[in-house]
Amino acid sequence: MKKKFKLGVIGAGFMSTAIVQGIINSNSLEPSEIIVSDVLEQSLEKAKKLGVNVTLDNAFLVENCEFVLFAVKPQSFNAVVSGLNNAKCNKIISIMAGVKKSTIKKYFINSAVARCMPNTPCAIGSGAVGIDVLDFTDQADKDFISKIFSSIANVVFVEESKLNAVTGVSGSSPAYFYLFLKGIVEAGVKNGLTEEEALNLASATMIGAGKMVLTNKDKSLDELISAVCSKGGTTIEAVKVFNEKNINSIIDQAIDACIKRSKELENL
Repeated sequence: MKKKFKLGVIGAGFMSTAIVQGIINSNSLEPSEIIVSDVLEQSLEKAKKLGVNVTLDNAFLVENCEFVLFAVKPQSFNAVVSGLNNAKCNKIISIMAGVKKSTIKKYFINSAVARCMPNTPCAIGSGAVGIDVLDFTDQADKDFISKIFSSIANVVFVEESKLNAVTGVSGSSPAYFYLFLKGIVEAGVKNGLTEEEALNLASATMIGAGKMVLTNKDKSLDELISAVCSKGGTTIEAVKVFNEKNINSIIDQAIDACIKRSKELENL
C-alpha cells in the first residue's frame, strides 16, 4: 500500500532542519511529501515555515511514511521507539551517532537501515556526509537516500564499520578547522591586522584551499603544498615550523582520540 508521505523526519533540530531545507531547495521533494515530528511544539513551528507537514505523533509518522529519518539524540532513541506502539517502517535512515544498525533493527525487524554521518556545514549546503546504504537492494532507494543528502553535502558511500573514522575525519573536523583558523587569526592580529581583516583573509583562503583540492584531484596534497612553497620563499619557512613541531603526529593523535570516543559511544 502506498504511503501518504515519502519522508518522515523524527526530530526537528538543527541538523534535521538543514536536511529538510536542502531537500526542498533542491526540489528533491515537495514540502507536501515530507512530515516532521518533535516533542516540542516550538520546534514544529519552525518546521511549518518550510511548508512541510508536522505532527506530535511519532507512531502516525512512522506508519504513514515510506522512509523514516531518525534525527534525535542517540540517548533518546529508546524512548522514541518505545512510544511507537509497534508502528513499523521498512526503510529507515539514521543520523544518530553511535547507534548501530543492529540496534535499530532490534525494533524495526527485517527493515533496511541506512546510517549517515553528516557535519554542521550541511546547514549551509556545503557539508560532507558518509553514508552506509548496504542494507538497501533497490537502486531507486539508494538513489533517493543519496539525493536527499547530496542536496546539502558531498556524499561518500562507506561501510558501517568506517563510520567512526568518518566521524573523526569529517563529522568532527569543522571544529579542528575552526581551531586552526582561530590560531591564524590571532597571529594576524599580533602582526598588525584587525581581527576582521585577518578573519576574512584566512577564512576565504581556507574555503579556496578546499576547492583547490577538490578541483585538482590529479594532484597529490604534497604537490599542492609544494606549489605554494617557493624555494627560499616565505611559505616554506612556515611549513618547516609545522614539520619540526610534528603537526602530523598531533593531528593523528587528535583524530584517534575522537574515533576512540565514537567507538565507546557505540558500545554504551
